[in-house]
Amino acid sequence: MIDREAVVKRLRDHGITPTQQRLDIAELLFERPQHVSAEQLLARASERRYRVSKATVYNTLGLFAEKGLVREVVVDPAKLFYDSNLTPHHHMYHLDTGHLEDLALEHVDIGKLPDLPEGTQVEGVDVIVRVRQG
Repeated sequence: MIDREAVVKRLRDHGITPTQQRLDIAELLFERPQHVSAEQLLARASERRYRVSKATVYNTLGLFAEKGLVREVVVDPAKLFYDSNLTPHHHMYHLDTGHLEDLALEHVDIGKLPDLPEGTQVEGVDVIVRVRQG
């Protein structure tokens, strides 16, 4: 279980007012590094008897992503995960099971990036390796 005061500090450090619902959602997200969809988070909140609506979960996750507390990982147009692990890494998505796992940077060789337009810089490179049982 994560320390509630640490969650309050983390939210405030990112310019987020720590309401009860935001604290409940943050507690679920940050208790361990994980990939979670809004639906999974809503189910966990319900299991713990947290009083949060579906709209609140989606809005809070959007706010957390905007403020840099989680990273959105789009595995396909209909599936979005929120990643509480903000250290640089890539992902492997299992199409058959819907499981998303971390891939260490050293396990993916990106090679050469294209020449960038003048005055721009790379903000990040996200790799999602999609696999299916063969």
